[in-house]
Amino acid sequence: MGMGSGAASAPGGGGPTGANLGAVRSHNAALVLGLLRDAGADGISRLELAERTGLTPQAVSKITARLREEGFAAQAGLRASTGGKPRTVLRLVPEAGHAVGVHLDRDELRVVLVDLDGAVVGERRAGLDLGAGAESVLGTVAGAVEGLVGDGLGLDDDGLAGVGTLLGVGVALPGPLDHTSGVLHRMTGFPEWDGFALRDVLGARLGVPVVVDKDTNAAALGLSAGGEGGSFAYLHLGTGLGAGLVIGGRVHRGPRTGAGEFGHQVIQLDGPPCECGDRGCVEALCLAAVGRGEPAEAARVLGVAAANLVGLLDIDVVLLGGRTITGEPDVFVRGVGEVLDARARREGALGAEVPVRVAAGGERAVAEGAAQLLLRPLFGRGDA
Repeated sequence: MGMGSGAASAPGGGGPTGANLGAVRSHNAALVLGLLRDAGADGISRLELAERTGLTPQAVSKITARLREEGFAAQAGLRASTGGKPRTVLRLVPEAGHAVGVHLDRDELRVVLVDLDGAVVGERRAGLDLGAGAESVLGTVAGAVEGLVGDGLGLDDDGLAGVGTLLGVGVALPGPLDHTSGVLHRMTGFPEWDGFALRDVLGARLGVPVVVDKDTNAAALGLSAGGEGGSFAYLHLGTGLGAGLVIGGRVHRGPRTGAGEFGHQVIQLDGPPCECGDRGCVEALCLAAVGRGEPAEAARVLGVAAANLVGLLDIDVVLLGGRTITGEPDVFVRGVGEVLDARARREGALGAEVPVRVAAGGERAVAEGAAQLLLRPLFGRGDA
């Protein structure tokens, strides 16, 4: 399945255009597939599917017949009925489709292969120098993706395009970038990537759909898909600092994918220089404290910035992630929590305490979220 630049992804449409997905490319089929996934191993009946989607029983029967024919659904058993014969219960077949999630960090590459349930069935890691140039970086990414898929699903002469159950590849990396076009902008410390059409170039190289997003957005999407509800901020502290925002159950990117550039809010006028060109950015202050071996100070600085965010957006919970956080999780949860608690006490009834905890998924959260960039549209979830 070759692809040109226009077919690399479908971020705003009915889902990715991978091979063998004819049965699930309509909006109604995506709704049914999403309910099948939500039902888990217990399954769901056609009557329940009709009631929850608003579709006619006849339409549901046609959709589920196609899903079964193409292997996406299977019978889970029979359920007692109030009258007449027992109802057939259907379930999702997780192994019927897969997606690849790529976390492209400044110095490390992590690639995961997930099934339709989002369960990781394979993983690869490698060192990386994001400043080594596009050819070197994309060669490393392509080699890791092809090796992982080859081990997990098998490759034929058509490469990845011949793997019928592969939905595509989601790539998450530091911003700023344009999620819709898959074009990178001036990443802090790596200005040479400015204007690079990562989605189209990597998609043409791999021959499958590619979707690109910021690392923090991908992680937030994965956390939302995993059951994190309400409005929350995911703060990622690793080689840089950023935020992924979920507001009202949807990832908030902004019209230019500019939301969540959390690390470059200035909290100290005339403070130390930041690689972005400004001074006193929270990212520069946090990373400097970490570099001095003062994680408690880094946590306090992060807490001040998090309090600004909580005051601005009135979110329900703050989730922390990234390799620096996972290295000393208790220190950061305590430090950020103390600043937020002090703010709540100052504001009285208006400043209800906002819980702080480490995000699920650990250092794999971004890569798993990147895979959700392919999975969420498949299940009729529009926030990808």
